[in-house]
Amino acid sequence: MRVLLIEDEVLLAEQVADGLRDQGIAVDLAADGLDGLHKAGANRYDVVVLDRDLPLVHGDQVCTALAAGGGDARILMLTAAGEAADRVAGLTLGADDYLPKPFVFDELVLRIRALARRANNAPRVLRRAGLTFDTARRVVTRDGRVIPLTTKELAVLEILMGADGAVVSAEDLLERAWDEHADPFTATVRVTIARMRRKLGDPPLIETVVGAGYRL
Repeated sequence: MRVLLIEDEVLLAEQVADGLRDQGIAVDLAADGLDGLHKAGANRYDVVVLDRDLPLVHGDQVCTALAAGGGDARILMLTAAGEAADRVAGLTLGADDYLPKPFVFDELVLRIRALARRANNAPRVLRRAGLTFDTARRVVTRDGRVIPLTTKELAVLEILMGADGAVVSAEDLLERAWDEHADPFTATVRVTIARMRRKLGDPPLIETVVGAGYRL
């Protein structure tokens, strides 16, 4: 999952981004509405977490532009105004969900994951080739045995399982499971896949399709 967090409170943005990354979620940051629109247009995101009161371009305008753009990203609007009228206004602009500040971080994570599942039409529990992945609990089992995976490995596996047997390119994995700071010329994806193969055990489940990518 890849998230764009548009938030002008730098300390809050960094704390939230660090927490989301600990959950295996790739996060890009934008500190104003103009930069947020630029990044949303340049990258593919599952969820945009959008503060309403932004400099340069107000969050309401950003929300309207994103909703009108017809992209797949779901919009979660954050605001210090928690009145019912404010929630209605945000949802009317095109937001998919609304969370008033201050918020509980665990609730933010749950809402982001729920929106991402909606964006990708993904079920909560994925099953393929003897693997079961409870995406809410972040638990993977193979034939009943729990597989201990890192947060990044979980992110890659979720993409592969969600592809339902289709080939996923290394570039697509890098874009969706890492953030904008990932070096496209590194062996990060290949190394991560190799670790996952060892952990998932035999018979091997992840196939390399030469010149194309990987599939489960």
